[in-house]
Amino acid sequence: MTNRPTFRTKLCDMLEIEYPIMLAGMDSMGKATPPALVAAVSNAGGMGVIGGAGLEPETIREKIRETRALTDKPIGVDLLLPVNLDTSAEPTRSSLRKQIERDYPKHYAFMRGQLEKHGISEILVESETVVSVDQTRKQVEVVLEEDVQVFAAGLGDPSWVVPMAHEKGMTVIGLVGSPRNAERQAAAGCDIVIAQGYEAGGHTGKIANFPLIPQVVDAVAPIPVVAAGGIADGRGITAALSLGAIGVWLGTAFIVAEEGETHDENKQQIIDGHSQQFDPQRWYSGKPSRLFGNDYIKAWEASCLEPLPMPYQRVITDDFNESVAAAGKLELHMNPAGQIAGMITERKPAKQIMEDLVTGAIATLEEMRDKVTIGE
Repeated sequence: MTNRPTFRTKLCDMLEIEYPIMLAGMDSMGKATPPALVAAVSNAGGMGVIGGAGLEPETIREKIRETRALTDKPIGVDLLLPVNLDTSAEPTRSSLRKQIERDYPKHYAFMRGQLEKHGISEILVESETVVSVDQTRKQVEVVLEEDVQVFAAGLGDPSWVVPMAHEKGMTVIGLVGSPRNAERQAAAGCDIVIAQGYEAGGHTGKIANFPLIPQVVDAVAPIPVVAAGGIADGRGITAALSLGAIGVWLGTAFIVAEEGETHDENKQQIIDGHSQQFDPQRWYSGKPSRLFGNDYIKAWEASCLEPLPMPYQRVITDDFNESVAAAGKLELHMNPAGQIAGMITERKPAKQIMEDLVTGAIATLEEMRDKVTIGE
């Protein structure tokens, strides 16, 4: 698009962006939303968001600065916040491993058995970062110090962050999967609520987008709502707008972008896969999460073990992913993605993905004039 077409909503005015399209701040140890991808989305007129949940605080700072070197457009950061601020037992990854070995020995034994089955040596994640109050506070401090335009809470209660973020002039966004959670995020002071439907990849709820979006819109009005989950093209964007959203939050649509650092094998699983191959389960983090159903997931399902709560299950997953990645057995790597995998057929630069989304949305809106007759 040499001369970019006009396609604006209230979200564009709120975030000072050209198009109502946000890159979801996906948490995959930094690989899903590297600076090159975040900057490319922002440069193309959308809002690039860094997924910072699994990163050390100073690594988040580095990624913000690397992104800023690539764009002068608005950017954001997404973190997972604790459900409560109890600091009586602050875990590290090492302490959680010891606790799992002591209290849930069968789970680590199962994971190690799978590594042995595939001839893979165990390699532990070096970072001590897990979702904890102390670590999250440090992450939030960095985000506030770096003055990004948007702070997004992928999970948890952002009420303690809101005043500090607003003092910095930041927009605070809360992600929800139900009207009840939407009301909580509105009460916490969020400026925008993201309604993420069951179709989404990664952590997701139980309500599909068509019933979820209008319920959330009604529940939090006049707070604006952004739609997420099951949106792969311009048709999905216009559908979300018709349900009352003012923009979209897209993850899977950008995972296969050329700038993304998700492993090539995992990108190809999305391109070659179909929607039914991406199912929700709790083996990734302990919370419901939609993933590609590879042999490792199927083995867990047949194990008769129960998933551990978050963050214990995620500690096991991260060590497994680290091990299979080092061994080059990436077909076993956990691959969170949404049901729109059945609609994605090729890898493209983020700029091209953005252009296709915008032109597709405009074309769909124009087609509606021919499909619908209204009047008295």
